[in-house]
Amino acid sequence: MPTDDGKCGPDTDGRDPRGRFSSGNPGKPRGASNLSTRQAQNLLDGQTEALTTKAIELALAGDITALRLCLDRILPPRKDRPVEIDLPPVETGADHAPALAAVVAAVAMGDLVPAEGKAVAEILELHRKAIETFDLERRIADLEARTK
Repeated sequence: MPTDDGKCGPDTDGRDPRGRFSSGNPGKPRGASNLSTRQAQNLLDGQTEALTTKAIELALAGDITALRLCLDRILPPRKDRPVEIDLPPVETGADHAPALAAVVAAVAMGDLVPAEGKAVAEILELHRKAIETFDLERRIADLEARTK
């Protein structure tokens, strides 16, 4: 019979009334698999070669699902591609505005998709911050050397 909180039986799973794990009970360790997953893996362990061979046979016979499975293993989907863009030389902080303008123009013309333009702009920003940090460190060192 359910209790007032909707549970059947006493609360023995180490959770508070809101369903969260109580202090000192982190739950299942990261990467732990459940019993049914381990049993399925054990059944498949000795059948790897036979299953692979069958998948290839089905793919060669025209089974589209098997073909997709095999091709996904041979040629996984490409996450990124190299980006080709003509940027002016970027050596100082002042050089970043023209470089960013070139990125915006490439996106506007369709030479880069917006996500690629954003990625290039983020790299330019990291570069600008590195130049700025180097310049600030140099200026602070010069000031400290003058005051000594």
